[in-house]
Amino acid sequence: MSLLDELNPQQREAVESTEGPLLILAGAGSGKTRVITYRIAWLIEHCGVRPSSILAVTFTNKAADEMRERVARLVPVAGVSRPWVSTFHSFCVRVLRDEGERIGLRHDFSIYDEDDQLRVVKACIRHLGLVEKEIQARPVLSRISFAKNHGRSPETFFQSAADPLAERVAVLFDLYTRDLKKAGAVDFDDLLLEAARLFREDAEAAMKYNERFHYILVDEFQDTNRPQYELVRLLTRVRQNLCAVGDEDQSIYSWRGADIRNIVEFEQDYPDAKILRLEENYRSTQCILDAASAVVAHNRYRKGKTLWTSRQGGAKIGLYAGLDAENESLFVADWISKRHGSEPETRFAVLYRTNAQSRLYEEALRRYSLAYNVVGAISFYERAEVKDLLAYLKAASNLQDSISLIRIINSPPRGIGETTVRKIEALALESGIAFWDAMGNALDENLLPSRSTAAVREFRSLMEELHQMLPQATVADILKTVIERTKYVDLLEQEGTPEAFSRLENIQELANAAADSRDRGENLQEFLDHAALVSDVDAYDGGARITLMTLHSAKGLEFPVVFLGGMEEGLLPHSRSLLNAQALEEERRLCYVGMTRAQDLLILTRAAARRHYGSQMPETSRPSRFLNEVPPQLIEDFSAPQPASRERIYEYNSEAYGQGTTRSPSFSNVRKYFGVEDAAALGNDSASAGLAPLRPGSRVRHPKYGYGTVLRREGNGENTKLTVSFPGVGVKKLVERYADLERM
Repeated sequence: MSLLDELNPQQREAVESTEGPLLILAGAGSGKTRVITYRIAWLIEHCGVRPSSILAVTFTNKAADEMRERVARLVPVAGVSRPWVSTFHSFCVRVLRDEGERIGLRHDFSIYDEDDQLRVVKACIRHLGLVEKEIQARPVLSRISFAKNHGRSPETFFQSAADPLAERVAVLFDLYTRDLKKAGAVDFDDLLLEAARLFREDAEAAMKYNERFHYILVDEFQDTNRPQYELVRLLTRVRQNLCAVGDEDQSIYSWRGADIRNIVEFEQDYPDAKILRLEENYRSTQCILDAASAVVAHNRYRKGKTLWTSRQGGAKIGLYAGLDAENESLFVADWISKRHGSEPETRFAVLYRTNAQSRLYEEALRRYSLAYNVVGAISFYERAEVKDLLAYLKAASNLQDSISLIRIINSPPRGIGETTVRKIEALALESGIAFWDAMGNALDENLLPSRSTAAVREFRSLMEELHQMLPQATVADILKTVIERTKYVDLLEQEGTPEAFSRLENIQELANAAADSRDRGENLQEFLDHAALVSDVDAYDGGARITLMTLHSAKGLEFPVVFLGGMEEGLLPHSRSLLNAQALEEERRLCYVGMTRAQDLLILTRAAARRHYGSQMPETSRPSRFLNEVPPQLIEDFSAPQPASRERIYEYNSEAYGQGTTRSPSFSNVRKYFGVEDAAALGNDSASAGLAPLRPGSRVRHPKYGYGTVLRREGNGENTKLTVSFPGVGVKKLVERYADLERM
């Protein structure tokens, strides 16, 4: 059977179009990974292309591993003849390890992660005599990264500085760059920028890799930034056999440099490009696709596509409007709990715009005794004890790595105080040398306090010993020496707390990783490169029944049931995007990504009121404009129960929460329903109008504040208090007997 027999007509055309530039616009769930892997297999099996002359790059290790495994199943090849399949950053590390000395990079350069970078920036701030109250490290690092990715040097940044703050950032940018160079280190931006610089400045290296790779495939092309785009351009100068696969409707990473123009304006740099669309979706029902497509169709800056599926029909899109954020989260937990036992194979995802939203969902799920997994919690390689031990390994590999040395010089504690560390840092700055060299000079010239001199000397001796182990020892051997010599494990065992035992488990897991590395025949540098390039998404546990994650983290994943929470103006779309047309379009794409994660059922939820920035009372929330963009005929209202059970849907603290409620039929006017008066229908039971006490959902009028909606009722008799939301005024807490409220 031919490879092509397993593909639909559009996929088949994409696989067979091997020569020249090709842009594949792959809609959500349209099988783009299959197309990429089958295309590689087709090139090898049918076109006779040497496997090692094919380069495929993507954005996560998980995606690269999956691609590699699929290709191996289709066309088993071995050894050096295998295709290059990796992330952009892994590709650049590999190139720079081999060729970086051509442009002045050390072969054993360290890779600084975000935590390392922040430490460098903070040190630079101190060197200028500033404090973090005056200028914070994280925004400075963000501006440095932005400048680097847009081709600006510290000098050009300073020349364009429009105010004293920008001038300070420019000076910090310069110090940061110098410190990394002294340390023999690069950050993640540098990996891309230095690889591109290599191919720009060294014609021999550029030609070597152009001749090596005859066919290049780039996955998630909409997520490329300018340096990545330039890198691809530099690698396709000789042959333009570039296959770019992506979806402009899923471009959601502009905040980390992704440039949607790379895909939307692809033909400007590749005028002979062929454009193909993959529009058959293999994930979602037609109802979900129609709803998501209707939302993203409101964007102007897109190429457009029409998604369809053989899974016609399907459940309508659920909508739920809670009285407040707690009510919203409890609805989600209750809904899942009712199906968790009866549908054991079903996986549920709760998606949200910001990490802060997870707290209420976690509390609600715990209340229902439901186990869950949060993606985006501290990843393994970010945990303090793991970073400490990795810092020992990094410093052993590169003694000029100042940040790693500063991190571990007193970890675990060995009697070297902050004053001593600052003294060595100052000496390094004054002399323009690395921390390691300054430490040696300080010891030789007796410049350190007597009480810490012996400890510094012992630390330096340990690091020299570890460095000398490198040629012969495995990663596992070096790590074992670190643990034994520092007594890291002994100290945690003596501590004896649950937290300490958890940290011990993490250290054991790191030892396991080192053992695995030994079995793979990796050296220390390869092990450290792998640890540096692992991302949170790579650690996603696809087997978890209930997963909580941000919309950004959910990209590329799928779940039978998806809850998309916080569908409110200011959350989705985010408040930062409301006055910027481009940012608003990206928020709409983010909503589209969330909707298209759902396979069988999608439920959109929001809160009528939500606390903001620790406010004492919830503030009225406006429904997201994206709700209004979903065709009403595709929606089913999960919010309003039948009159007899109208209170139960809101009384979540009672044991009978949710019992006896029924779903209402589809409603036709989502704009009206999700307006300020969304709970009005619940406030007037004709059998008791004017007689029953005001309840959550009742519509009222106040002589001063105007029309409002009751959110909460507390107390009894004369002490009864009502929490009422008044549009344009805010949320007020009133004593019912004095409130002079008129029922509407």
